[in-house]
Amino acid sequence: MSTLPNTSNYKTVSFSETVITELMIPSYSNFGGKIHGGILLSLMDKVAYVCAAKHASNYCVTASIDTVDFLQPVEVGDLVSLMASVNYVGKTSLVVGIRVVSENIKTNQVYHTNTSYFTMVAKNESNHPVPVPGLILENRNQVRRFIEARRRKQIKQNYKQEVEEIEMPDNEEICKQMLIGERCMIA
Repeated sequence: MSTLPNTSNYKTVSFSETVITELMIPSYSNFGGKIHGGILLSLMDKVAYVCAAKHASNYCVTASIDTVDFLQPVEVGDLVSLMASVNYVGKTSLVVGIRVVSENIKTNQVYHTNTSYFTMVAKNESNHPVPVPGLILENRNQVRRFIEARRRKQIKQNYKQEVEEIEMPDNEEICKQMLIGERCMIA
């Protein structure tokens, strides 16, 4: 007979879901007249913090960001909505999934512009990591997101390990052979 975990320190995904909507103003634009990617990253960091802090009931810091793909440009005058939810929890960290959409308020066209995953770590007043509540998955979509986040975490750990194993060949001739066909040259 299996026992269920004590759910007193668990929260539902919906408890901390967060949406921030902001009007894109001219001062947010880049030299190309589109909204600067850094503005969008800052807004994503803000919504990730709010979502994570609400779930953790603690201050949270950004530990890493997994891929930020810019799928569509965002125009001045668009309404940008950033939707965040906790997709995964570890012991002291959690992964916040963020979907960004841009709406042209004149045409009512809505575009998916970004998806990203922020790993956040809960901290106490002494700036030490603290445990976060477990996650109650309420539907199949939340189960899928949790499993995908766990898989991304495994892939990221494997990638870090592979990067640590990269070594520069000692033989200059081998280096030259490795660079054939690449857009570089050795001076």
